[in-house]
Amino acid sequence: MPVLSQIARAGNLTDQDLFRFVERAFSGEAVDGKRVLCIIPDSTRSMPMPAMFRGLCDALHGRSAPLGGRVKKLDFLVALGTHPPMSEEALNRLLGITAAERAGTYGQVGIYNHEWKNKQALAVIGAITEEEIDRLSGGMMRRGAEVAINKRVLEYDLLCVVGPVFPHEVVGFSGGNKYFFPGIAGEEILNLFHWLGALITNPVINGSKHTPVRDVINRAASMIPVERRCFCLNVTGKATRGIFYGSCEEAWSSAADLSKETHIVYKRQPFKSVLAVAPPMYDDLWVAGKCMYKCEPVVADGGELIILGPHVNQVSVTHGHLIRQIGYHTRDYFLCRMEQFGHIPGGILAHSTHVRGIGTCVGGVERCRVRVTLATGIPEDVCSSINLGYRNPASIRTEEWKDREDKGYLLVPNAGEILYKLESDRHA
Repeated sequence: MPVLSQIARAGNLTDQDLFRFVERAFSGEAVDGKRVLCIIPDSTRSMPMPAMFRGLCDALHGRSAPLGGRVKKLDFLVALGTHPPMSEEALNRLLGITAAERAGTYGQVGIYNHEWKNKQALAVIGAITEEEIDRLSGGMMRRGAEVAINKRVLEYDLLCVVGPVFPHEVVGFSGGNKYFFPGIAGEEILNLFHWLGALITNPVINGSKHTPVRDVINRAASMIPVERRCFCLNVTGKATRGIFYGSCEEAWSSAADLSKETHIVYKRQPFKSVLAVAPPMYDDLWVAGKCMYKCEPVVADGGELIILGPHVNQVSVTHGHLIRQIGYHTRDYFLCRMEQFGHIPGGILAHSTHVRGIGTCVGGVERCRVRVTLATGIPEDVCSSINLGYRNPASIRTEEWKDREDKGYLLVPNAGEILYKLESDRHA
């Protein structure tokens, strides 16, 4: 199907623009009498979710229309991946509605968290063989996996992904079918392709449109026995530059092309010190690690990346116990010791390598390319135990990094969604 798009050439799209776009997108869709499930991001992604939620409800559920509007059923499923479930209060805040609206105006709209650990909430829809993974990964990995997904999707006639597209450390660019895998997937396929992304490494894959991991995700999504559509948004902070609607593959492709223009900043020289400020939406290191992912390419060899976030006071709500077992290390460190770490899920290993960055392991000795320091609420003894540096966040004065790029210092406010790369890598 052709991609419907709207891009703000001057300024940004307003909520009214988004309302009209959603209405136009569904004007040509045969959704009458159907059951529609929207797959949406949690609060760790910048996204005008309140506007999209109201626009979707108006266009499909028709709050003011007789007999409940066009569709038979309209629900929302939060693509948590392995993030913690959102409370009722947090869900209302995500969607921009009050508890009274949730119970009244939107009382017939179901809003659900994904349950990645609950096997009873999942359905196996197929499997990807070792041979397929070997082919899709170019021989980098030979391992099969069952493809499991939240079984709610099987209760609907149309699945509609609604989410932003950014450069991403595992898949190249987020969005599209990534909202199914890992968004509402089971563990096995999730761990497989996260480790595949780690094998490729963050500096190579981040900001690359065509990647083996995207191929694996698209292959898994092709097994979903329900029609799929996608709204992909281009968002920077609270500003929406563009929106695309179509198939999950084509709408994502157009959005990724725009994200290449808007979400990648090129620098002429690497920096000896990068201060990446974690925004409030990153409340543990599992997500605040994005500060490293997006800035690693511009840190000089032997330089330092500091993640500043006094509000970040734990490693991971969900996976902290496993991360404390293994610490943060380079990919090559784990490859040298797979007999020791082979039982650790691939998604955990991948996160560890992405935060620690690339490096080597020769003769059992790990050498990291850069130093990673936490200036957060995580105590010094914990930082040391997981192989990361520590600095008291109160000692950080951001002005020491501001406007000093010529001296080798880079300040990155609201880090985690804009990718920084070197000019020399622009056409790599």
